[in-house]
Amino acid sequence: MSDNSNQSSTNNNNSNSHDTNSETQTGSHANTKWTSVKDVGVSTEINSRYRRTMEDAHVVVDNFGGEATQGYFAIYDGHGGRGAVDFTAENLHLNLLKEIAKNPDDMKEALKQSYLSTDRDISEKRIQAGTTAVSALIQRSKDGSKRWLYVANAGDARAVLGRKGKAVRLSYDHKGSDESETKRITDLGGFMLLNRVNGILAVTRSLGDSSMKEYVIGEPFMTATELNEDDTHLILACDGLWDVASDQEALDLIQNDTDATIMSQKLLQYALKKGSTDNVSIMVIIL
Repeated sequence: MSDNSNQSSTNNNNSNSHDTNSETQTGSHANTKWTSVKDVGVSTEINSRYRRTMEDAHVVVDNFGGEATQGYFAIYDGHGGRGAVDFTAENLHLNLLKEIAKNPDDMKEALKQSYLSTDRDISEKRIQAGTTAVSALIQRSKDGSKRWLYVANAGDARAVLGRKGKAVRLSYDHKGSDESETKRITDLGGFMLLNRVNGILAVTRSLGDSSMKEYVIGEPFMTATELNEDDTHLILACDGLWDVASDQEALDLIQNDTDATIMSQKLLQYALKKGSTDNVSIMVIIL
């Protein structure tokens, strides 16, 4: 495993970052001045012992929409090729800005519509691949008195908040093993085989996967959380981490560190040592 460190994300309004087939990439932000959060670290790994290609991507946009206290952060975990994950990384946050302009008082609805519109666009472009997604939007209220964290996800990429040392999951794993998702799919006429939708997909929600759109929908799970001084970290990661680490284990690993890049590196190395067999992408945000 090589260790090619580089700055994988910047803090410009239109910045985004797409991981390619390199071995290990680590986002280093020691000289970056963040305006919406205190620090951000990103570490990714193709995990070439088990995977031939890298199908993850991540996006970091500080000063989102020209608002200094607003930031957008996301992890995307593609499958079936890079078509859907690249399209999502290039367009989902831009679609969110369009939706916020239409409906600036309802961030959850804006997030929902940004997922749905991106999903439709992928289908219209006949991109056959798919991607899971987890997105976090951080912003202050108009009067500046409150700070909010909005999370949306489709699939099994996950968001975990650290609050007073306790892990609080803000996303929902849309997997074939989930009873409510299984019922939704079977009620529509689909079936589950070995916890896979129609025996094919392990996730029950995603962006793309157009051939299975009747069952594998793009509508996200969403949460809105008012942040306070007890909220210290936000971890966004694909299932390459969560398959081998619990929410609390992940948080416990990083609580005594002060640098977000070091935190993300620790989590990456933990996932590899614990035997993760997938691409691994991890983002740690110090709130």
